[in-house]
Amino acid sequence: MELADGLTEGTVTVAGRSVYYRQVARETDAVPGVDGAVPIVHVHGFGISGSYLMPTARLLAPHALNVVPDLPGYGRSARRSSVLGIPALAEALVAILDALGLEQVVLVGNSMGCPVSLEVAHAAPERVHRLVLVSPAGGIQNQPLSRALAQLGRDALRESPRMARVAVPDYLHFGPVNAFRLFSELTRFPSLERLLHTPVPSLAVLGSRDPLMPSPRRVQEVGRRAPRHVTVVLIEGAAHAVNFSHPGELAHVIGSWLEDREIVDDPTQPGLARVVQIRRPG
Repeated sequence: MELADGLTEGTVTVAGRSVYYRQVARETDAVPGVDGAVPIVHVHGFGISGSYLMPTARLLAPHALNVVPDLPGYGRSARRSSVLGIPALAEALVAILDALGLEQVVLVGNSMGCPVSLEVAHAAPERVHRLVLVSPAGGIQNQPLSRALAQLGRDALRESPRMARVAVPDYLHFGPVNAFRLFSELTRFPSLERLLHTPVPSLAVLGSRDPLMPSPRRVQEVGRRAPRHVTVVLIEGAAHAVNFSHPGELAHVIGSWLEDREIVDDPTQPGLARVVQIRRPG
């Protein structure tokens, strides 16, 4: 179905269930300098639909086709009797790519969407042209679960009030029990450690006000051990849902990285973006 401003929506069938997606097409058939305009697929966080990712997806539309699915059991996709874990969600994401006829994509994950995207990159690196991890949750900085819940509560106070109007209905639809179970699994997923072995060029984008993110010392430690095709960018003033709160700055950073341009701050957008300088051995 075609909606306003180049936005269309539809469904595909994955494992016998309906999966809803939105897509924003670029205005021209060819975008110079963007690696053949590989489609960009946005992967949402836990308990929430992909709707909050749309501000960034719209701004990236000049670069390529942008697709924003609701993973199985989320948002407007068919409900499930049991919640899927991160490995199963990664398998489902590959099945969604197959159903949409997307052979290779740029994955842009946020929060839980980061470990899901990392799993796809590790299992099927030929399907992932590049990987963008925005606020990659999971790991020792989110353990134990009680600590992660406290971090989540602090983040809720730091997000835009407009985010609550988007997120609360989605969380209620997903169910608090399902959300708690999946969040518990998410806190145990070693996202930054998995990033150390990413087989594809990867960009990690962190918000300076995100209480779920590791300390600067931890970021430096992981960065020193990461392959050279990993870039880390910090957006000053952003909390966890960067895709919603700072879409202009985030789209500028992602677009620059996809075009292999120097990543600098966009002075016209809220937030201050800067590449984290990692001192690597040797």
